[in-house]
Amino acid sequence: MLQLGQSQKLTLTPQLRQAISLLQLSTQGVEQEVARLLDENPLLECEDVSAVTSGALGGATSIGLPGKREITETLPQQHTSEEVKEDNWDVDYFPVEGSPDDESGRHAEASTNGPSLREHLILQLSVSQHNTRDRKIIGLLIDALDDNGYLAQSLEEIVEMLPKQLEVTLNDAETALVQLQHLDAPGIAARSLSECLALQLKALPKDTAGRDVALRLVTQHLKLLAAHNFVKLKKYLRCSDDVLRTAQSLVAHLQPRPGAEFEQRIADYVTPDVIVERRHGSWHARLNKSATPRLQINQLYANILQRSTEANASQLASKLQEARWFIQNLQQRFDTILRVSQAIVRHQTDFFEHGESAMRPLVLQEIASQLDLHESTISRATTQKFMLTPRGIYELKYFFCGGVRTTDGDVRSSMAIRTLIGQAIEQEPAHHPLTDERMSEMLAQQGIVIARRTVAKYRELLKIPPANLRKLL
Repeated sequence: MLQLGQSQKLTLTPQLRQAISLLQLSTQGVEQEVARLLDENPLLECEDVSAVTSGALGGATSIGLPGKREITETLPQQHTSEEVKEDNWDVDYFPVEGSPDDESGRHAEASTNGPSLREHLILQLSVSQHNTRDRKIIGLLIDALDDNGYLAQSLEEIVEMLPKQLEVTLNDAETALVQLQHLDAPGIAARSLSECLALQLKALPKDTAGRDVALRLVTQHLKLLAAHNFVKLKKYLRCSDDVLRTAQSLVAHLQPRPGAEFEQRIADYVTPDVIVERRHGSWHARLNKSATPRLQINQLYANILQRSTEANASQLASKLQEARWFIQNLQQRFDTILRVSQAIVRHQTDFFEHGESAMRPLVLQEIASQLDLHESTISRATTQKFMLTPRGIYELKYFFCGGVRTTDGDVRSSMAIRTLIGQAIEQEPAHHPLTDERMSEMLAQQGIVIARRTVAKYRELLKIPPANLRKLL
């Protein structure tokens, strides 16, 4: 039996899909989308052509992020000769300076912040007194180091991987490892944390205070040291508090990741969508004009389209409609981001005045209700969108956090509570650090009643170890 009925449903038109997509994109994503449409649609043009052709719409703030660069080296080729001698390695491990095969020249653009770990070790090796064969074996070990400077593979595995014709024995590899560990990069090529720390201690002058005790610490009692079990350490080492304190301080200043100082750093750029300023005694948010592309309809093509009567004008007309939609949706994107940012600034005025300890609780639904928008729209408008403030650059998502009601009826944000915990730990006595239970009691005295496990969760978010690992002798 057929029945007629009416119902309502939301249909995503192409224009609405594009609006949602643009709102979700980061500033860099919008730049790429603008550049793509400028290439594909002749009806769309940018008022400031240089802003697009430069590859970024200006206003970028540089933030250094750790990065790494991988360089591969070809292993020596196999020989067909029965006799393999020192000169029979048919490819020199080191490229001739200035030659076309010089990898350092090909990758010079990646070495703007000093040499990499491999480059540093190769340079040290090139001025050493080792013979050619030893240099080549050491060079192979250098290629086996991981980013932290550790020898990731066992010597047996490395020797097994080498062509048999090279006649590299395990004894040769062990000798080469010792030679590599004595290059000017203490701690490099260690096979464990204990060995890494011991190599650095052995590189110190023998008369360094606490050196011998520190060596025993890292080679025999590293687990007890990590657990800060000073009672057992003094018993096993048969030393006084002062001697143990000196040795512990010596170990604390060693580098557990010796390759870290050679890490290449690449520049990553964050373009703030919004700028927050204090004007006339209050805080205001405005769009970053240099991050807002100024697009317009190409009037030359638009005029041609108006006068055209040809059948193929329909294709050009669709391009015109596409350009208008894009300009409209792009403007709507920035309007939404600005409205959301202004609402955040109004709610978090105390943060801009006093910092993280004054952060107020805020959820997406609260901003959505104020602006009469859907919660998902607020989520899209705050993800990968950045705000430049006098206190630094923050993602808009940063300003949203839960809260805890205090005994006096107020509400403190979880961010503010984490800040209080961090400040308390910074001021704690080194020999008697605050336990999670003690911090819970201290917060309760300020009207913030939270359980010990909640304090532990916030402490872990701050990447702070528990009290027993913070304790110093």
